[in-house]
Amino acid sequence: MTKTTQRFFDARPESVGLARSFASEALADWGLPDRAEDVRLCVSELATSALVHGTAPGRGFLVNLDADEEVVRLEVHDSRRQNPEARQAAGTDTSGRGLILVNAIADGWGVEDRTPLGKIIWSCFKATGGTTA
Repeated sequence: MTKTTQRFFDARPESVGLARSFASEALADWGLPDRAEDVRLCVSELATSALVHGTAPGRGFLVNLDADEEVVRLEVHDSRRQNPEARQAAGTDTSGRGLILVNAIADGWGVEDRTPLGKIIWSCFKATGGTTA
C-alpha cells in the first residue's frame, strides 16, 4: 500500500529545517526508519536548492513523499523551469555540492517539468529492511 503526504513551505531559510522535520516525522509515522537520514539529507539539499534557485518571488516550494514496501520517493516542487546542474565545487566553496550529494546518496534522481509552471526534482531510496509497522 502506498503512503503519501505533502506540505507547502514558504520561501524562507527556516523552511529548510521545517521540511527536514516534516520528512522525518512522515517516515517515522510510516515505520520506515531505514533510509530516514538519507532522505533528510536529500530533503535539505533539494529544499535549499528550491529556496535559492527555484522559487520565484512570492512563491514557495512543495515537498511530497510517497512510500511503499520497496521505495521512498521524495519530490521537491518549485516555480522555476531552470533545470539544476551538478557541478564540481572548489574546496573553498561554501555551496554547490547539493546535487553531487543527492547523486551519491539516493538510488536515483531526476528532474521533470511541472504543470503549469516550474519543475519537480525527485529522488528515490530503496528500502533496506522493509517496514517496522
